[in-house]
Parts: sequence; structure tokens; C-alpha cells
Amino acid sequence: MQFSFDPLMQQFPSQRYPLYASRGMVNCSSPMAASAGLEVLRRGGNAMDAAVAAAAALTVVEPTANGLGSDAFALIWSEKDRKLFGINSSGPAPALCSRERILQDGKDKDGKMPRLGWACVTVPGAVKAWSTINRCFGKLSLSEDLREAVSYARDGYPCAPNLASAWQAAYRYYRKVLKDPCFSAWFDTFAPEGRAPEAGEMIFLPDHADTLEAIGESNGDTFYSGNLARLMDTVSRAQGGYLRYEDLAGFESAFVEPASVRYRGYDVCEIPPNGQGITALMALNILKEFPMTSPFTPETCHRQIEAMKMAFADSLFYVTDPAHMEIDYRRLLDPEYGRRRAAEMTGEAQVWTHGTPPSSGTVYLCTADGEGNMVSYIQSNYNGFGSGIVVPGTGIALQNRGSDFSLDERDVNCLKPGKKTYHTIIPGFLMRDGRPAGPFGVMGGYMQPQGHVQVVMNTVDFHMDPQQALDAPRWQWLRDGRIIVESRFDANLAQALRRLGHDVHQSLDTGAFGRGQMILRLDNGVMVGGTESRTDSNIACW
Repeated sequence: MQFSFDPLMQQFPSQRYPLYASRGMVNCSSPMAASAGLEVLRRGGNAMDAAVAAAAALTVVEPTANGLGSDAFALIWSEKDRKLFGINSSGPAPALCSRERILQDGKDKDGKMPRLGWACVTVPGAVKAWSTINRCFGKLSLSEDLREAVSYARDGYPCAPNLASAWQAAYRYYRKVLKDPCFSAWFDTFAPEGRAPEAGEMIFLPDHADTLEAIGESNGDTFYSGNLARLMDTVSRAQGGYLRYEDLAGFESAFVEPASVRYRGYDVCEIPPNGQGITALMALNILKEFPMTSPFTPETCHRQIEAMKMAFADSLFYVTDPAHMEIDYRRLLDPEYGRRRAAEMTGEAQVWTHGTPPSSGTVYLCTADGEGNMVSYIQSNYNGFGSGIVVPGTGIALQNRGSDFSLDERDVNCLKPGKKTYHTIIPGFLMRDGRPAGPFGVMGGYMQPQGHVQVVMNTVDFHMDPQQALDAPRWQWLRDGRIIVESRFDANLAQALRRLGHDVHQSLDTGAFGRGQMILRLDNGVMVGGTESRTDSNIACW
């Protein structure tokens, strides 16, 4: 029977309540990925296995935002170790990729890094993150963790509404701009019938299935030092790319000490640079100097926006690969620096430059199990499908993270071989008194730290449950100085912010405001979770 409804036509407001579970919880932007994580938990895996299963499934069921060529970050609470671990699995620029080479080869776009093609491809790190998490923390084999992802790719799955919308937008754009033969594999893989899928249509990705199966059987080795690595090298050479076998073979995920700030009794934790998580922490370090009693007042929103602008002024000036940063990032989180920046804030909108601290188009998921383990995980192609480069016959869509490098020699984030760029993807984690309160995250480019600040304050300051903390109307500061707000953002509040000097505009695109997930653990061990109402997400509970 055929029906004629439009699944994206949301005529009536709907309600979501927080969900509770005791044995396990998996929150994803795709119900099928959440189910993949839950299935692994039921087979005896833990929260770490579930995170890997969901992450692998997301490369299949949401290829518009991530893929086999993505990067990844994770914050992992191991109950056995009683410790929060950070994993940075973002890859560096290839050894052959330099500022001089990009300019010499004419690969730049008006003196800037391109957003499409081989020049913006850095070493992909997501697959290494899966194998590292599985090896160090998992209870099942990597093949078992990837089983559901293989099944979705080989046996097919129905296209979700927001997935169809993003896929169609990408296809329309790529059809106009991807003219070079190096992009033909994207169309072969993601538009084999000469179009993007419709909502409800079955999607089959057989190349993904074969690649995922090979990754599982080799514990990820084929991707970095085996047949897949050699194939990526061959295709890169043939198409004028800079990625080589040696770049892949030399890559390892890095365990890092999480960065944190103390915020009203909680430790808010993020991955340190090269990630932009410290942008959220810097803003919270400023905002803790002000009393916050009500979420949607001109004073509260003004302070949030100004603190965010201050934080971005610093992070966009200082943050890059930590080996190339001019200062220790911890100086940016010094409480005295937060107090000083807070004292600079006035009652009107201002344009901020970086300060001098004291000397001293992404998927997000979170998981928890009944043993006490919790994972905050994020992986990304950066812009939609990424670089537009797909390795033929593999389903490996390579990210375009290198497009965030600068080609200005004076810029701290200037491209250098083997260097990691400023990275937008950030998983978050709340701790209290040395114990895990829970993972959270909001995906979406430069919206991510802004979403983190809003969700943390909704939870800590305004005592919202995880679902309400995610559902609350959001604002976003854009790098051109504008502030965009959701259509359901209070019109009177938007007008009040304009009177304070903010260039406020309403946006009809809910996708611009990020997509988040959150799990909190109650004192009795029960998990309570919220999931993003702005996309196709769901929670799988046990």
C-alpha cells in the first residue's frame, strides 16, 4: 500500500521523555546504529564494544556525515580502572602534503585549502580508534563488534527522512562540482542509479560490507598496513594525491589526558587540542563567574554568547596540533584567566580578539552498561561525505579534515607535513567527585562547543533532564559575527538580544544547531538518557 505523507513535514509539536535503563543504553543519531550497539551488549559485550559497533554501523547508515575514512575522538570511563581515558584518533597531514606543495601544484583555492579532492585528505583515524578501543577495553572480537554493520551494508536498510534529505542535498551539489574523474567512485558508490535515495527506500552498500568484514577479520590491520592500505596508496598516486602507504602504516591512536574545568561542582571534560573542546571549557570558565538562575533571559543568553565569542577568539588563534602550539593549552583554562575575561564582559555585544593567558557534517554517540562503563564517542568526515574521494570498490569515503589547515605562514594552524589540524569534533563527559556522571555531545562543526556549553548549563544550572537539555531551543554564533537562532527560539528574547547589539537572525534549518546525545547515571546505578529531536536519532535500552 502506498502512502503520500512527507516524513519531514512536522506539522505538530511532539514530546520526548527521558528514557531509563539498568543493563545498558546506546544513544545514536540513527536507531539502527543504536540497535547495533544494543545487540553487542546483549551478546556479552560492554559499553566499549557497543560504542565500536554503533560507530561502525553509522558509517553505513549515516554516510552523509561519517565514513570508513573518518577521524574519531573518545572519552571512556573504565569502571575496572576507575579512570577516564581520552583517545585522539585524528590523523595528520601526509608526509608529502606541505603548504609549498599545495601552492606549487595549484591545488589551493584563492590561497586557501580546498574542501574537495585529495589535497584536503589527512590520514583517516576512525578505524584505528575502533581497533584500539576493542583491543584495550572490549570483551568481544572486533569482527563481532562489526557484525551488525556488515549486515546493514550487505542486506540493506531503509533510508531515514533526515538521511534522505542530506543525501539528496549532497548529490545535487556534487553533480555540479565533482567533474574530475577522481570523483567517479563517489557516484558509483553513493548514487549508483544516478540519484540519491528517498526516505523509506532500501539502501545496499556491498563494498562497505566487504571492507568492514576485512577490517574485523584483521583487527583493523588491513586498513593501515595490509591490502586496503596498499590500495589507498595506489589510488592516491594515480589520482595525484599525497596519501601514501607509509602515512597509514605509521599511524596510531593516541591516549591523551582529558582536559577539564570545574563548573559548579562538576568537572566538565573534553579531549585536549588539537580538538576544539577547550573552546567549550574556556567559555564555561568565564560563565562560572556569573550567577545563572534562568535559562532564557536576555542576560543569560547575552553572557553565553559573549563568553563563546571570547573562547573562539582564543581557540581560533592558539589551537592546532599541540606539538605546534605556542602556549600550553592549560593556560587558557586557568581560573584567573576566566575571571579576567569575565570582568571584560559588558552589557553590550562586542567584537573580541584573543587574550594573553597567565604564564603557568559528524556523528556522535554515547553508551553505558550495567558494569559502570561509559563512552562518549564522535567521528566525522567533516563536511558531509568528506573530500568526495572514494577508494574504488571499498566504500572508503575519505574525510576532508585538511581543509581546515591555513596556507598563511603566520597562522599557528598553517599546513605542515605530519601535522594535525585544528579539529572540530569533540566528545564531552561530566564527572562529579571523581565518579562518572555521564557522557554527552553535540555534533556539528563549530556549533559543537556552543552546543556543549548550552547542554551543560541546561543540565547543571537549570536542572533539566537529558531530553529537555537537548530539546531546549539553541542559538549559534557564526564566524561572520551573526547569531542565528532556531525558529522556536522566543521572538521577544531574540529582539532583546538585538537591542544589546547582537546581529540575530532566525534560521529554519534545525540541522544547523547540532545533533546531540546524553546519558547520566543516577546514584542507584540506573541510566537516564536523552536523544536528539532534530534528526533521525533514537535510544536503545536494556
